[in-house]
Amino acid sequence: MGAKAAAPGDEGEPQGWQTDRSKAPVATKIVVAGGFGVGKTTFVGSVSEITPLRTEAVMTVASEGLDDLVAIPEKATTTVAMDFGRITLDAELVLYLFGTPGQKRFWFMWDDLVRGAIGAVVMADTRRLTECFPALDYFESCGLPYIVAVNHFEGTARYAPEDVREALSLPSYVAVVDIDARRRESVVDALLTLVRQALDAAPA
Repeated sequence: MGAKAAAPGDEGEPQGWQTDRSKAPVATKIVVAGGFGVGKTTFVGSVSEITPLRTEAVMTVASEGLDDLVAIPEKATTTVAMDFGRITLDAELVLYLFGTPGQKRFWFMWDDLVRGAIGAVVMADTRRLTECFPALDYFESCGLPYIVAVNHFEGTARYAPEDVREALSLPSYVAVVDIDARRRESVVDALLTLVRQALDAAPA
């Protein structure tokens, strides 16, 4: 499977499968989850070959006491429904990316967002690893393959993937990858890792 993908925002010349449906690739759905302010919107936007759909709202005093901004004081907006993007990995595979809102008050949307997905990326911030647990528990309970993508923020300590695995009590078959959600190549690598893991988990 090649990793060559269309550049973000490149909506000019159509792909061959967009004009000839007989060449249509497999379209799959990927969920991007994780705690509040962990980089899900950035993750989707950095690889989407279409203008990503974002449902961000400006944070107001109404969220004080609900959203913990200690580690991310510069954050001024938050996703209130979902992020959506698309990436063509190769001639045979297109991924549709659905980013979930991170706050507990929006968890009721997850069942709808996850329906039909082949796997999930659970994003983690090493300063707030405990915020991963709701997503990890959710995907474990519904049997959806997932990986953990540790998004490194400037000025934060780096930990080996195995240390993160131990801290989160992850089973050995769950991949842990380091990413920079701002870098397209880094996000593509994480998506390829998830696709491989989902294929390995699929019934023969």
